[in-house]
Amino acid sequence: MTHLLTSIITTGETHLLFGYSNVTNLRIPSIVDSGARAVLFVESQPHFLPALQQLQQDGKLTVIVDPGFAGKIQEYLTSLGRSEVDHVVDRVFVSLSDLSVKQDIFNRCRRLRIPINTTDSPELCTFTMLSTYASGDFQFGVTTNGKGCKLALRIKREIINHLPNNMDEICDTIGELRKTIQEEDNLELESGEHEDDAVNTHKFNSFVPEFNQSKEDLKLQRTRWLSQIVEYYPLNKLNMISINDLSNAYKLHKQAQQEAPEPPLKKQSFKKGELTLVGSGPGSVSLLTLGALQAIHSADLVLADKLVPQQVLDLIPTTHGTKLFIARKFPGNAEKAQQELLSLGLEALNKGQKVVRLKQGDPYIFGRGGEEFNYFEQRGFKPVVIPGITSALAAPVLSNIPMTHRDVADQVLICTGTGRRGAVPNLPEFVPSRTTVFLMALHRVVELIPMLVEKKNWDVDLPCAIIERASCPDQRVIRTTLGKIAEAVESCGSRPPGLLVTGYACEVIWKKQTNAAWVIEEGCEFGNDSELQRIVELVNQDCKPKSIEDWTETRKQVTV
Repeated sequence: MTHLLTSIITTGETHLLFGYSNVTNLRIPSIVDSGARAVLFVESQPHFLPALQQLQQDGKLTVIVDPGFAGKIQEYLTSLGRSEVDHVVDRVFVSLSDLSVKQDIFNRCRRLRIPINTTDSPELCTFTMLSTYASGDFQFGVTTNGKGCKLALRIKREIINHLPNNMDEICDTIGELRKTIQEEDNLELESGEHEDDAVNTHKFNSFVPEFNQSKEDLKLQRTRWLSQIVEYYPLNKLNMISINDLSNAYKLHKQAQQEAPEPPLKKQSFKKGELTLVGSGPGSVSLLTLGALQAIHSADLVLADKLVPQQVLDLIPTTHGTKLFIARKFPGNAEKAQQELLSLGLEALNKGQKVVRLKQGDPYIFGRGGEEFNYFEQRGFKPVVIPGITSALAAPVLSNIPMTHRDVADQVLICTGTGRRGAVPNLPEFVPSRTTVFLMALHRVVELIPMLVEKKNWDVDLPCAIIERASCPDQRVIRTTLGKIAEAVESCGSRPPGLLVTGYACEVIWKKQTNAAWVIEEGCEFGNDSELQRIVELVNQDCKPKSIEDWTETRKQVTV
């Protein structure tokens, strides 16, 4: 059984510690740092470390030497606390070897509802301590639920090694942005729910209109922008985000909403730069093609979709001066952000630079790749297009869904759930022998499902699967039926990007073995991204690869 993890505010509390051990040496500074008063009971005066000696001299640690404290537990528990809680202490820590004394302290604490932690005795604990790390206002903790402090410490170190070293700055920046947006836009809702909470619900990706916006739409725009940028933007760069970054994504309701004029068509007499439209696949680095890797490592400028995951962006060589710009396509700003991206690309091409337009999945599967190809070709720069593995095909495979299967499904259809400017697209009729994949549809399933059932004759009992963040370590699959999809999304929240797979093929391999309305599967162990990361590190140490052969040779060296 998992425990309920919390971050407790202990300022001004009184914490009692019975017994002295190596664990106590670590625990007392943590108690004092949290703002609580530490009172230590021992049978004889221990030899303290200098740090504890200093805390005692500063009056932050009280030491009571009492050989008979075991017979006065009730008195100490109910007399040393704060007056506002009738002098009952707030928390108890026990580091003793006598089982009968430990059991007595535990029983008394339970009756008084005092949280208690007993070292090396999980059965005598009402809470356990986490192995914690702090950097400014950023804190995280690891617990093994009593299975070993050393293991928790090791796991903590591993996590720290994979975190940006500026987590305190990131917390400060995002916290100030959130506060500013809340104050300026007065976002408190009548129900008491705050719009920022939508990040954990199905509302996270709900549609925000871009045109003919009301004042309330504009308010929604900024808070969704912040929620989504925290979810998608490279973590180590979040400390550089500011309100000014909204200048192209947000217009005050007093300002006129006008389309930015298109740059005039201008045929170039000669090619100054090179452009490559690159599909980055669904998420895993292992699903990138060698051609995509070569293009990324030869680029001067990478223009990336906001959904390209961090592990792919990490492949961009920082040592070669390659610049990265992530599309600011946040709620209500898709068209303007797209124009901004095209303008940046055109400017770089006119300077003779190599530009990579890094797109999620495949450039031509609902990725506006064709539009971008025409845009740049009309201005004198014919792009090279490198295919990518679309999530529409990869996600079902990674979820054990064979989209075609003899006597079950003989055709596949890929649809979108969102048309131009947010319109509902022309939805397909129901075909029992077809597997249909809906992209960009999860934010409006509550609206779409009745339309499919009532107008297009879809079966409410049709097996379905919601697949989110396909091929990434935090992939999630929710298996249910068409009639339960909306309820499942509302209950489980959103983890974009995601898609919906429908059809009887969903139960060819996976078989339902429960009466639950839906089943959730977490995680994806696909791929060996670590090997590819090692290849990238070796190439970065040398120079930009000039051909696919460079990658092949480097892979051989790493394998050897």
